[in-house]
Amino acid sequence: MFASHKKRNAIMVVFFAFMLLFVTACGQQSTSTPEPKPSENANTGGQAEAPKEEAKPDKPLKIGIIQIIEHPALDAAREGFIAEMTKLGYEKDKDVVYDIKSAQGNMDTAISIAQKFQGDNVDMIFAIATQAAQAAAQVTKDIPILFTAVTDPVAVNVVASMDKPGGNVTGTTDMNPVAEQLELIKEIKADVKKVGIIYSAGEVNSKVQVDLAKEASGKLGLEITEAAISNVSEVKQAAESLVGKVDAIYIPTDNVVVASIAAVLKVAEAQKIPVIAGEENTVKSGAITTYGIEYGKLGEQTADMADKIFKGQAKPADMPVEKQADMKLIINKKAAERMGVTLPQSLLDRAQEVIEQ
Repeated sequence: MFASHKKRNAIMVVFFAFMLLFVTACGQQSTSTPEPKPSENANTGGQAEAPKEEAKPDKPLKIGIIQIIEHPALDAAREGFIAEMTKLGYEKDKDVVYDIKSAQGNMDTAISIAQKFQGDNVDMIFAIATQAAQAAAQVTKDIPILFTAVTDPVAVNVVASMDKPGGNVTGTTDMNPVAEQLELIKEIKADVKKVGIIYSAGEVNSKVQVDLAKEASGKLGLEITEAAISNVSEVKQAAESLVGKVDAIYIPTDNVVVASIAAVLKVAEAQKIPVIAGEENTVKSGAITTYGIEYGKLGEQTADMADKIFKGQAKPADMPVEKQADMKLIINKKAAERMGVTLPQSLLDRAQEVIEQ
């Protein structure tokens, strides 16, 4: 009986030892940290999750566009700017909103437009042509301003210098190779001696081009005759005043004259006077040829500058004014026929574009 009692005691000791181990194990399990769910830590290798891509601003950027007047060259610059901005990832009406205004050739209107943009607190002003750039620069010193189609931004006091603009304004110049363009006149008509230039007396950039033409004329054996105008209504009269006095007409990148180029061409075709232009869109409108600026590409180049400003990579004050590196030789064969000119094959062979219609 005593042995049996000892046996029961041994069994009880084992039982209580087993229960103690069981309770301890349960306690440890209940206080340990839960295992992470697979969805919370999948494929991380124990590393922290990568930061999420930063979201775009809730509100789109606002760009105010002032165009001094509407004609094909300036329109091309505007459309080139917008197209390139889209390529750079600024989707229209989603990432950027454009407020496009034309001053219809009036400086006071351009200033009023710039003041409206300032009041609207736009993120940038894109000024197309000299007076538009002058108006914007006069109104605001805080909003970044990019210009295009400004021939000499230093001469018109828009920037301090071409390499170091120094303020809130920079952009692209449309300074064209005037001397090379006058050489085209001699190439298409070797006996030309007198060249008439129609330009706006009040447009500084046009006067700069006239001075360049005079400087180049001596070396080319040419004599320059000026026909200055003050508004669009005088363009046809200026063209008629050159009849009998000149052998050819040169049209610089003058906004007022280019806007009324049809009036010049009508006189030139009737009198068989060849017309050479300062830019390609005037050739497409009916002048014979030019070696010069592509305004669509100039607008694209300006958009690249805008992208750098929006990304914080540069400030207008430190961004040199840019010019188009590659000029384009374009010829309008039909225009030459209408003006009684036979184009040399050597010139046609060099052209990047020949208009046949």
